[in-house]
Amino acid sequence: MTLLRDLGRCLWIALLSAGSLHGADAPPTFAEWRAACAKLPPNRVLNGRMPPKSLLPLQTFAEFDRVLDATFALATNGPLSNASHWVGTAPRRETFLDVTRTWFTAPRLPFEPFAAKLVLTPESRVFLQGDLHGDVRSLLAVLGRLQERGWLDGFTLTDPNLHVIFLGDYTDRGLYGVEVIYTLLRLKLANPDRVHLVRGNHEDVNLVARYGFLAEGQAKYGAAFKAEKLLRVYDFLPVVLYLGSGTNFVQLCHGGMEPGFAPGALLEATGTNQYQLLGPLRQAAYLRDHPDWLTSAADASTARGQLNDFLPLAPTTPGVIGFMWNDFTVFRDEAAFSHNPERAFVYGQPAVSYLLRSAGQGAARLHAVIRAHQHSGLPNPLMRRLVASRGLFRHWQETNSAAAQNTEATALEKAIETDASRTLPEGSVWTLNVSPDSVYGLGCSFNFATFGVLTLGARFEDWRIAVETVDVAVRP
Repeated sequence: MTLLRDLGRCLWIALLSAGSLHGADAPPTFAEWRAACAKLPPNRVLNGRMPPKSLLPLQTFAEFDRVLDATFALATNGPLSNASHWVGTAPRRETFLDVTRTWFTAPRLPFEPFAAKLVLTPESRVFLQGDLHGDVRSLLAVLGRLQERGWLDGFTLTDPNLHVIFLGDYTDRGLYGVEVIYTLLRLKLANPDRVHLVRGNHEDVNLVARYGFLAEGQAKYGAAFKAEKLLRVYDFLPVVLYLGSGTNFVQLCHGGMEPGFAPGALLEATGTNQYQLLGPLRQAAYLRDHPDWLTSAADASTARGQLNDFLPLAPTTPGVIGFMWNDFTVFRDEAAFSHNPERAFVYGQPAVSYLLRSAGQGAARLHAVIRAHQHSGLPNPLMRRLVASRGLFRHWQETNSAAAQNTEATALEKAIETDASRTLPEGSVWTLNVSPDSVYGLGCSFNFATFGVLTLGARFEDWRIAVETVDVAVRP
């Protein structure tokens, strides 16, 4: 781990030295970066309009481009480039690690999504944050809290037991995707072995083209904006991260369950930092091989009509990757499996408990899921619960009813968990809220950003997650 941290710093310093950067051309310190971003109008004030170019913290694309180059250097020289860190077949260097090739050049790059495993000591703590969607104001407010606590000095983590994990959807729907990505990559370069970025469904060329990030970059930097380089960075982000200590693991992802991938070999592999290509997803085969998975005839029939065996060619082609896209029911007596044609598949408590139990191989056990993704710009049962639970909601605490569907957040505070520190029940699923300087915060009336701090332990029963909120200024 020390070698990787030193590698990241050396690569960053080398790239800066090669450009002879100094004075006004030097990269901003964290304090300088935070002060520059504080001058930006909130997303809610802009209401879809671009901020004045004179206020942009990065006046040209050159500094962002240097960060992308350093990130490429880290990916192609770090653990991802070492076949010993891969379980099963390692990706081909001439495709996976060739950063001169992009999604816009021929021949087309193969899509090679992968899972990651991170094993930490029982004394470790893990910071977790969900969707940012171009909200740099909330990201920097949360990082400011870590500065105040002494866990972060500039861009460098100071607590050796702390890891930081972001759960995807960094851009789109907000106008500061460039600034969010720049901040995250600076954190990653300063702490390559302790900052981890998971790939969400918006880390996809098709979505950034439709939901705003490509337009944002072009409006800010014109032809100098190298979207193809940033999209290539996304290829080095895992679609799921299995976080563990000893033989106990939780699944960290953006979306939800993916029955087509069997993580047992990855969980059992030796080493603290391992990867595995998803390869062909065997969703239909899992359903056939586990006839007691979905006990309801209606659920099983729906699954047979929707689940397929396929090799992913893109995050949604020929089918969706569940880790990036799938959702969960809110109430414990809802269907175990259903299909939302506007999104993907929705899993209920019985189906998830079964999938978690069957994921282990040997001594390894997968106990719970922590994720993001399932948000709405209008109040609905889940958004009300996310607001009431201070931004981290555990699914299936209640049964379904007309009253439960429409209960307002203030009344829900008496019905669901709101404690600052919470245990992780076996088979539980947790959703982190989206950042507030957004259509989500505006539509659902919340102004706080949430992060969780997961404290590990020798036994899974000892694991705890602390929920913290930071008020965010969303008006000028």
